[in-house]
Amino acid sequence: MQVMKWSVIALAVAAGTTQMAVASSQSESKGIVEDSSFNIFNRALYHNRDFKNAPDSRTREEFGLGIRLLLESGFTQGTVGVGFDAHSLSSIKLDTGRGRVGLGQFDTNSEGRAEDTQTEVGGAVKFRVSDTVLKHGNMFVGSPVFSTDDSRILPEVATGTYLVSNEIEGLELSAGRFTAISSQRSTDRDTFGLTEGDIYGASYAFTDNFSGAIHHGNFEDYHKKSYLNLNYNLALAEEQSLNFDFNFYRTTDDGKKLAGEIDNKIWSLAAAYNVGAHTFTLAHQRSTGDTGYSYGNVDGNGTIWLSNSVQISDFDREDENSWQARYDINMASYGVPGLSFMTRYVTGTNITIRDEFGVIADENAKEHEWNLEAKYVIQEGAAKDLSFRVRNAIYRANGSHNGSYADDMNDFRLIVEYPLSVL
Repeated sequence: MQVMKWSVIALAVAAGTTQMAVASSQSESKGIVEDSSFNIFNRALYHNRDFKNAPDSRTREEFGLGIRLLLESGFTQGTVGVGFDAHSLSSIKLDTGRGRVGLGQFDTNSEGRAEDTQTEVGGAVKFRVSDTVLKHGNMFVGSPVFSTDDSRILPEVATGTYLVSNEIEGLELSAGRFTAISSQRSTDRDTFGLTEGDIYGASYAFTDNFSGAIHHGNFEDYHKKSYLNLNYNLALAEEQSLNFDFNFYRTTDDGKKLAGEIDNKIWSLAAAYNVGAHTFTLAHQRSTGDTGYSYGNVDGNGTIWLSNSVQISDFDREDENSWQARYDINMASYGVPGLSFMTRYVTGTNITIRDEFGVIADENAKEHEWNLEAKYVIQEGAAKDLSFRVRNAIYRANGSHNGSYADDMNDFRLIVEYPLSVL
């Protein structure tokens, strides 16, 4: 891994120096202050889960506000640009109780009560040569093999070193080493005990309509993970198109196997037909191997770039086959810009369930989920970009107490977001 890390850095620096005569991001730098940006992102989330038929059947309910201050400096001028990023993440409890906490928005104290307020600060130093950026410190990451989750009021934050190079048009190379990751509800720098995780990848646009990506991650004593993506867009008649998206993961355990034995292959293929304001999507996903898909904790709870990863379930259990039917509509075509709706249904079958000793208890468990979403974004005026989003899910599984994804539940979320650009 060490050889890979430094060889990629050397390649990126070499590419930057050989293309100095061509306009690049660094050659157009105006300065560390002149190119700076400062944004405030506010998210309020009301989250309610009504568990059905669970041993401790009850309703969990949390309402919180997350405030993010994000400062990104420009780069100094010259061959090597230097800059920094800084953030402050604060959560404010608006409502929940000891018996209703547990949906991932707030940390809890010794009495099991949600903390009223929490704040985490962090930052990173960054360097740029031509169109290659090297960042070291605390950051948000969106790699198919290492993704910081952002499904609650605040995101996860990773600590490490990350290189992204865009020297060749259409080609992006990336490599990184991470040593810590915090959860969405904790101010701890390393919530999950990550010791070392190395990732690298490449994505390339072969044409305007066809692209591919390949990534690999090695998380010491946990797992090794490889990812492949192919995406093709086919233009049809006016205001009509077809899009095909293929995703594949191969995951195995590593070293001390701290996450247990892992042996999984999983893929998904989605086909989306767009006609005017309407999009119709069909997707199939299939998991094979001796275990289900492994993600979360050390590689980020957002590391599952698969078609049937939806509001509650990811339909990624051992031997599971799942199908999805989805419909989206953009109401801008009907005179209401900013308003959109989505509904989808996903069903999974053939799930293998094992008991605590690893013995197969069921080879045909099932689960299904129905989602309904509505979103409105204000288009102009003082509240421009203020958005309101409602998400509702109904999840059921016939083996919910015997190792399937989750207990039967109804899940409701109201999300209000307001981004502000100060600089």
